[in-house]
Amino acid sequence: MAQREFTGRHAAILFCSAFGVIIAVNITLAVNAVATFPGLEAKNTYVASQEFDTRRTAQQALGWTVTANARGPHLALSIRDSAGHPVQVKTLDATVGRATHVRDDVAPDFRFDGQDYLADLPLGAGNWNVRLKATALNGTEFQQRVVLHILK
Repeated sequence: MAQREFTGRHAAILFCSAFGVIIAVNITLAVNAVATFPGLEAKNTYVASQEFDTRRTAQQALGWTVTANARGPHLALSIRDSAGHPVQVKTLDATVGRATHVRDDVAPDFRFDGQDYLADLPLGAGNWNVRLKATALNGTEFQQRVVLHILK
């Protein structure tokens, strides 16, 4: 049986094929990364940066601590003041979603039970983010991202 000779043409085909696969994978990953990017956080970053210190100082003056817990089919948000007492807010908006994409994002309807804010939202296992926006009774805006890890 005669052996085939490995020529320069074969080397060029092998070389181009290997780099073709690498380029195709990179393009696929780049397209998927751009397609799943949720978008801009601020419309005008310069204006947002000018107000950042003022908003942060006002928010820190509230002394709030926020935690999130999954309690069976419910999501509980605990907002406590610096003395550890429950805080009732004027407005509360929250978006709950996965850390990696916005496909599962939901805006649950929270109700205050005198201690915590509860929403009917069964969450599966994994890493969740609660992006919270609240307004204190004195009008101070409060924003925080709370990470929630659910093990099952």
